[in-house]
Amino acid sequence: MGYKCEVKEKEAQPVLSVRTNSAVQDLPQVLGKYYGAIAQYLGELGENPAGPPFVAYYNLDMQNLDIEIGFPVTKKLTDRDDIKSREIPSGKFASCLYIGPYKEIEPAYNELNRWLEEKGYESTGVAYEVYLNDPSETPPEDLRTEILFPLK
Repeated sequence: MGYKCEVKEKEAQPVLSVRTNSAVQDLPQVLGKYYGAIAQYLGELGENPAGPPFVAYYNLDMQNLDIEIGFPVTKKLTDRDDIKSREIPSGKFASCLYIGPYKEIEPAYNELNRWLEEKGYESTGVAYEVYLNDPSETPPEDLRTEILFPLK
């Protein structure tokens, strides 16, 4: 399948997020737990997410993924326990839209990496996945995920 790869300039984005570790097979439970906790905290603050949820992957160790789970917000908010207010820095990001089941996303990553190499770009090594629709309401084959690699 062909994927449309492009470079996007993005503004700095405040987020509320949790940084943790997880084995790949435990991701659904871990993501559900922390998305729920962050959404509850946002509700207590009287705030809404400023966009769809994301996960940042800081490594590719499938048994000990270093991940950040969060929601974009409109402004810096107060930390609470594991939930931290931080910012995704501005800059250039390589982007690719993947449509399909989460567990079959690897070819889109491979395509984006090939595209980066062909175009002479270098990634920072972090990968963001932005989940554009809700897996509880969307069939797996219609799930839309934007993959973003911050560029050096």
